[in-house]
Amino acid sequence: MIAHPGLRFTDHTVTVPLDHRRPGVAGIEVFAREVVAADRAGDDLPWLLYLEGGPGGRAPRPLRADSWLARAVRTHRVLLMDQRGTGRSTPITARTVRDMPADRLAAFLKLFRADSIVADAEILRERVAGGAKWDTLGQSYGGFITMAYLSAAPQGLRTCFVTGGLPGLSVTADEVYARTYPRVAAKNAEFYRAFPEDAGLVRGLADHLAENVVLLPDSDRLTARRLRVLGSVFGMSYGYAQVHWLLEQAWLPGGSDLSDSFLHDVMRLTGFVDAPIFALQEFTYGQGATATGWAASRAIERYPAFAEDADPLLFTGEMMYPWMFREIAALRPFAGAADLLAADEDWPILYDTARLAGNEVPVLAAVYADDMYVDAGLSMRTAAEVGNVRTWLTSEHEHDGLRTSGDAVLGHLFAMAAGLR
Repeated sequence: MIAHPGLRFTDHTVTVPLDHRRPGVAGIEVFAREVVAADRAGDDLPWLLYLEGGPGGRAPRPLRADSWLARAVRTHRVLLMDQRGTGRSTPITARTVRDMPADRLAAFLKLFRADSIVADAEILRERVAGGAKWDTLGQSYGGFITMAYLSAAPQGLRTCFVTGGLPGLSVTADEVYARTYPRVAAKNAEFYRAFPEDAGLVRGLADHLAENVVLLPDSDRLTARRLRVLGSVFGMSYGYAQVHWLLEQAWLPGGSDLSDSFLHDVMRLTGFVDAPIFALQEFTYGQGATATGWAASRAIERYPAFAEDADPLLFTGEMMYPWMFREIAALRPFAGAADLLAADEDWPILYDTARLAGNEVPVLAAVYADDMYVDAGLSMRTAAEVGNVRTWLTSEHEHDGLRTSGDAVLGHLFAMAAGLR
């Protein structure tokens, strides 16, 4: 056990099947970190499994007991799981897959979706929690995993908490992005209202990048469309300010060259170095015989406001495009596999709608009314379709409410759960 200010950490690593349908063929490692309040380390506490967002986001590495974790460790022993392919759980990066042919890599990546994560969690529950039922907290994509968990192994769950992450159960990727682009356009409008001077600055940057070869520190070329990827943070509480401060330092004095700090920050924010699964996120919507077919790329053609010659130039959001897998160094090894996944018409069903309709496990969900990433309308529809779900629809928080106001958000959900007992 590792001591930390106010907390005690214990690391756990288990070997799980790569393919849970073929348990004897090959194994991978899954890592999870147990966190408990220092003054409760010896207590018999219920477990809370934290399911990170993304997809492809590793579990938090807490430096202190703050935000939602501070609230959670008052009453729970928390398990921070690095979902397979992330962090210390057999990570997937450009380097780890560079020798895989495209067809093998595509088949490999299909084993890193929510159904496999749920099966991994059940192994952890048996080996780390002694088989006891546990609570779960699903942030964003973690809520998608929660619905898959309730579909596959509800017997392992006591209570589920979800923040900004109730998915549409049977929607296609096309429906998801048809709803997403108007929300991203609205966020762009808010950004330019907050910082009207940035409209000219962004248009000028795009024109400069079209007329000049500008290289990022890793030798990737910076293009206008890569610049627009910065809008992926617009759904966070800090997003507008972060992009504004970044643009503010774009030019060197004299205005003829871009600054090193700007280029470095753009590379870092749009490079996907340790998040290739996040860039492959359309595969999270694959179910049954429907190909996702680069849905975000096809959908943008229906929204002329997002044209590359539009003025103001709109940033894109959490949408991924084929060009990214050719132009971004950390994604190039995944290009062929990404195309195969986009064309795939053989996807396991993630959500058992009949079982979910009869669900008896209490689910308490915060739904953010203005969420850019997870459509509130779809979330409320799912809440009506799944048994024993109670929602808190709020406009007080953006998508990162659990991180920025974690005590309040998680505390509210805990109070809702207490009212059921």
